[in-house]
Amino acid sequence: MSVLKEVHFTPEPGPGELPMNVWLDDGDSAVDVIDALALSPFATGAQPWSCTASLERVRTDASLTPASGTLVRAASEKDGRESRLLRGEGWTLRVIRYRNRAATVSVTAVDEKLARSVIEEVTRDAEEPAPQSDHVEMGFWWQGPHGSRRSEKPITASPWAEVSGNYAASVGEPLSRLMSVTPSEVHGRLVLLHGPPGTGKTTLLRTLAHEWRSWCQVDCVLDPEMLFHSPGYLMEVAVGMDDGDHEDGSADRWRLLVLEDCDELIRSGAKDAAGQGLSRLLNLTDGLLGQGRDVLVAITTNEPLAHLHPAVTRPGRCLAQIEVGPLPYEEAARWLGTTEGLPRSGATLAELFALRDGVLDRTTIPESTGLYL
Repeated sequence: MSVLKEVHFTPEPGPGELPMNVWLDDGDSAVDVIDALALSPFATGAQPWSCTASLERVRTDASLTPASGTLVRAASEKDGRESRLLRGEGWTLRVIRYRNRAATVSVTAVDEKLARSVIEEVTRDAEEPAPQSDHVEMGFWWQGPHGSRRSEKPITASPWAEVSGNYAASVGEPLSRLMSVTPSEVHGRLVLLHGPPGTGKTTLLRTLAHEWRSWCQVDCVLDPEMLFHSPGYLMEVAVGMDDGDHEDGSADRWRLLVLEDCDELIRSGAKDAAGQGLSRLLNLTDGLLGQGRDVLVAITTNEPLAHLHPAVTRPGRCLAQIEVGPLPYEEAARWLGTTEGLPRSGATLAELFALRDGVLDRTTIPESTGLYL
């Protein structure tokens, strides 16, 4: 039977400071004590400014320690986690290093300038450069019960050179032009990809995020039907961040808002069926709302071009308007390495992957079924 051992410590508050009580028992570790000590000057108000930074791929020779200051506590655990507490004139620093080379550094200080200077000193050149990756960061917007939310996640994305063979030669040139667009070449704010399901429109958007990653942030709106029916939600998504919001001090990047399967928003009868949705979309691309904001909109639809509202497809509005169709018979056979099971009309990219992976029977592939991709 374990015996509960309680240890109480109460930092003495100075003039104008708040009291703080901490209770420890035999379930707490030395690292927990360091956590409590690190929070103490912030909780009491002695050091009311706090900054935290999370690091990855920390160099083995990075000390994460300021030139001045005194080590007052150190602890390590079996899982490889190490924790240290350092104090200096007007600041307190907690450093946690993990076995996977990640680290968290938190500093409290008497003023904001001192807190930021300490955190900048200990993190400067502490990380190794990020390796080349097949992932890009994509934002995801949605409307929740307490307002709009945005979450950023890494997604798998391949370079255009690796996936260009998945598309018909007839669209190779316009797709290549789209992938190579730079900010100075943006004329028209709408990217329209239309064609049957399973032809690879979503894959193209992931590839576009990879090719434009140096100058454009791609955000996917999960509920586009709500976006254009809620002015407040639309304004928050459209306006985005201002220059001062960037931690690295960089200028604003362009943003590409991705709206998938928006057939009801842009088809010919959209203005009657969807109310103000179509008007607000057009206003975002070249109306007053879009003025002064570096925002592009990418829309995918399964509707044929002839079924779309003429205001969406008019000259000058689209940066690119591309029909993404199945691969013709000969190109599909070359992709698959055989003609077995291929209909004479060709096959969608999803069908080709399913055939290659044995998901579809090569002898019974249906005509133009389409699978989502």
